Amino acid sequence: MLVTLAVENYRSLRRLVLPLRRLNVVTGANGVGKSSLYRSLRLLSASARGGVVAALAREGGLPSTLWAGPETIGRAVRDGEHPVQGTVRTKRVALRLGFASDSFGYAIDLGLPQVAGPTMFDLDPEIKSECSWSGPILRPATKLTERTNTAVGVRGPDGSWHATRLKLRPYDSMLAEFVDPELAPDLMLLRERIRSWRFYDHVRTDADAPMRAAQVGTRTPVLGPDGADLAPALATIREVGDAAALDVAVDLAFPGSRLGIAAAAGRFELSLTQPGMLRPLGAAELSDGTLRYLSWVAALLTPRPPELLVLNEPENSLHPDLIRPLAALIAGASEQMQIVVVTHSRALAAALDAHADEADLQLVELAKEHGETYVVGQGRLDEPAWHWPKR
Repeated sequence: MLVTLAVENYRSLRRLVLPLRRLNVVTGANGVGKSSLYRSLRLLSASARGGVVAALAREGGLPSTLWAGPETIGRAVRDGEHPVQGTVRTKRVALRLGFASDSFGYAIDLGLPQVAGPTMFDLDPEIKSECSWSGPILRPATKLTERTNTAVGVRGPDGSWHATRLKLRPYDSMLAEFVDPELAPDLMLLRERIRSWRFYDHVRTDADAPMRAAQVGTRTPVLGPDGADLAPALATIREVGDAAALDVAVDLAFPGSRLGIAAAAGRFELSLTQPGMLRPLGAAELSDGTLRYLSWVAALLTPRPPELLVLNEPENSLHPDLIRPLAALIAGASEQMQIVVVTHSRALAAALDAHADEADLQLVELAKEHGETYVVGQGRLDEPAWHWPKR
């Protein structure tokens, strides 16, 4: 389980060190940095697939994603005596992302490219350093692998430090490129654990959404990111997962209703039989909110739970009556996986908080001051211990 998330100089997250629990509910007003926190987790996930530089380039590169405020916000500015003014940077440009779990930690440091000649890829940041370590805190004795510029070093089984022959390109992540089960078995395990992270932020429920039509039916233990394979995913839960929990989740949201999944010529299509209706309603007839709720049922009751599941604004398009069933579904699923919920709905946050006695839950409220995102009620002494690797 992740116990710490650390971000530095990413958009409005000038410096954020956040403790994590089993179920984390991130709230706050529009524009305070909730989406930036969500994206920072996605960027960390991309590093395990070799896509962190490309993901940043798609956001406009470092010029668009880097903290745009001053390096230091003085007391006079915070007290309102002087306005915030821009400044010439005196320190190295560094966008840093990292996390620590009970067993492993990882951090990546990205900076401006050092280009010797003309290039068309001047928006690509360079990876300046990476590090993995054992346990929740980086120390010299816990360091497992370290990348500085292009060179990679590993700690051997005897505890001694070895330089490898691997020379990485500035845009390739050590986490994705270094494959040696003998030299770095822990790094391979860490990579697979990060690759298991699952993100849902856009499930299509519009009139032309694929989930509204029959889909090829194969065993689907993991709902796709756009929800197109909803019917096979629900059928998989019913056959090899927790079918009773599926029925409870449907009945809790739509009392007396029954979920149906029909198979014809290898294609699956879902329907919902509701009290008082003379026939089941097909997926094409269901409301956006109903389909979205059923999508969260499929994602949260997955027979193959990930180490981390992140939901971005799952309340969108849901009727207020579905907020409490959704909260109960999320709280129950947190027993099987760690969950981060990013929401602007106070109703959902309150409904989730009602499960605090049965779930290891924390509410994280974000706010912004002088352009900088901070956690309401968190002082420096409340932060988990965190150390960035040196370049």
